[in-house]
Amino acid sequence: MTAEFAVALPAIALALAGCLASVQLAAQQVRLTDAAADAARALGRGESSATAQAIAARVAGAAALAVAEEGEFVCARLTASGAGLLSTVRLSAESCAVGGGR
Repeated sequence: MTAEFAVALPAIALALAGCLASVQLAAQQVRLTDAAADAARALGRGESSATAQAIAARVAGAAALAVAEEGEFVCARLTASGAGLLSTVRLSAESCAVGGGR
């Protein structure tokens, strides 16, 4: 092993860790978006906020749910923090559905 390789190895490991953390963050954003859509559909069917929160938690894990009614639409907004190296990043997703189940 050369000295140059020994110096470059930590930088390569750090770059790889950053790439893997970014992929994990993108996957978590996709799960959060799916959970917001599921929660909005449940709220549109007339389910309670607690039921919508349980549905969102099943899909995306720990996420805060905020419900807003905008005319005939009911919207679900989920926020969560990232995981791992990027835990300081705040993720959010919002989805709306027609509130016809009431």
